[in-house]
Amino acid sequence: MMYPGYNQEKRELLLPGEFTSATPVLPAYRWLLAGLLALSLLFAGQRANAQLHYGGTDGRTNAVNTAVPFLRITPDARRAALGDAGIALSPDANAVFFNLSQISFAAAEKGVSASFTPWLRSMASDVYLGDISAYRKLDENQAVGVGFRYFNLGSVQLADFQGNDQGNVRPGEFALDAGYARKLSEHWSMGVAFRYIHSKLASGAKAGGIGAYKAGNAFAGDLSATYTSVKEYAGDQKGTWRFGAVLSNIGTKISYSTDSQDKYFLPANLGLGGGYTYQLDGKNALTLTLDINKLMVPTPDTVDGNKDGVPDFRQKGILSGTFGSFGDAPGGMKEELHELMYSTGLEYTYGDLLALRAGYYNEHKTKGSRKYLTAGFGLKYKIAGLDFSYLIPAGGDPLHPLANTLRITLSATW
Repeated sequence: MMYPGYNQEKRELLLPGEFTSATPVLPAYRWLLAGLLALSLLFAGQRANAQLHYGGTDGRTNAVNTAVPFLRITPDARRAALGDAGIALSPDANAVFFNLSQISFAAAEKGVSASFTPWLRSMASDVYLGDISAYRKLDENQAVGVGFRYFNLGSVQLADFQGNDQGNVRPGEFALDAGYARKLSEHWSMGVAFRYIHSKLASGAKAGGIGAYKAGNAFAGDLSATYTSVKEYAGDQKGTWRFGAVLSNIGTKISYSTDSQDKYFLPANLGLGGGYTYQLDGKNALTLTLDINKLMVPTPDTVDGNKDGVPDFRQKGILSGTFGSFGDAPGGMKEELHELMYSTGLEYTYGDLLALRAGYYNEHKTKGSRKYLTAGFGLKYKIAGLDFSYLIPAGGDPLHPLANTLRITLSATW
């Protein structure tokens, strides 16, 4: 993912303006795709007439714009090794970031996890993402979770939109999470999480002396649900189905200046996931999982109905921008389907000792074109665990910004 406003070649951070996320499509299970299409049609409304017609500009890049896209970076090594899939996995402390409702099904009473990811390491040595998360079960049905993520962008050269040097800064961002999960029945659970976001990219007067830059602050929430069903077979064999749905980062806009109109959408997202674990015997198990994600953010367009020089999609309200995002693409439903992101992974576990993982992530070429393979492993001894993941861009391009991305996670459950 290329960071919005971040010039990957010159290591310059453009002062807040248009935020661009390059936030890759495998054949999906039909039921998952059908479910997502049904939701899309449910929320889709009448879209405005667009000045860009997809049929005449087929192939143009039209990635969805958001601020603080670090919220969509997978923080932990387990899910990163599974192609960034994590909505329908067995629960651990990192479910706080992916699907909080999972933690009410956790076997252990308590769990804690810390992860570290050197980001864009092939291009910069001082950019990283770090996080810590924890959960505690209050009783058999209830659990609470907390999490903290910090994204450091290193030392960055600032420039205005004319390319003039504005000096160096060390921007950084963080998000603080807290939430509650509860079982509704033997199979169902729900979770709600609240999030405070702080993003400091620049400070000082804006170019031209109109207004000033400031740190951005925002509030958001997640609503999640999980379904789990276990079927016993002969001997030690059993199968576990897991399904999850998450509405994440639904909240206020964020602003980086004193200009009241200078506001940007958070990376609100709808995620659907499914997974199946087959316990071969008392020690060996295989898990296959699939996630489909859709950013609930207006698709960029050139329509400027009030002729104020600002595209209408940037001026939409929170509700109209979020839920209208299922039917606002200039290219119609064809382009809406291109905005789906697919993650799939396979995990082999040997008891509580060893896990081997592989995955794939795919995004359409006109919506960011992130396509990569992932791999990793996990080790556990008593209450302590170590997970590691490695990312390989599809095509093996050694100059790809995400090439050789590593993640490491330390965890404990008791």
